[in-house]
Amino acid sequence: MNKLFYPAIFHIAEEGGFWVSFPDIPECLTQGDNMEQAYEMAVDALGLSLFPYFENKKELPVPSSPSAISVDDGFLVIVEFDIESYRRRYSSKAVKKTLTIPEWLNEEAISMGINFSQVLQEALIAKIDHTISN
Repeated sequence: MNKLFYPAIFHIAEEGGFWVSFPDIPECLTQGDNMEQAYEMAVDALGLSLFPYFENKKELPVPSSPSAISVDDGFLVIVEFDIESYRRRYSSKAVKKTLTIPEWLNEEAISMGINFSQVLQEALIAKIDHTISN
């Protein structure tokens, strides 16, 4: 069960954009300036709402059948959530890595107060995101 699918209602916001609610997870709300951003924010909000269930080994809210949901204002969208991908990205468990860099680069970075771990994490995430998106 790596991927979950929850129905979401995308409401058109008065000020423009969309706000999103999940009928099966009332505390899960988000918004976006456009459809793409609203969907991405919905995936993130769903992750923030569901991850504690996994961490605490609690039973997940059961997704409603789309045909059982009545939508008065807005439209229904099924939001896909990949729990393994989310867990890998946001897990706080750290592992130690040893690496070798040129001495001059080390000295410059230290003099600038650069956090080596943070820079490496950011660079790896950017590289992985770039590879996945291509």
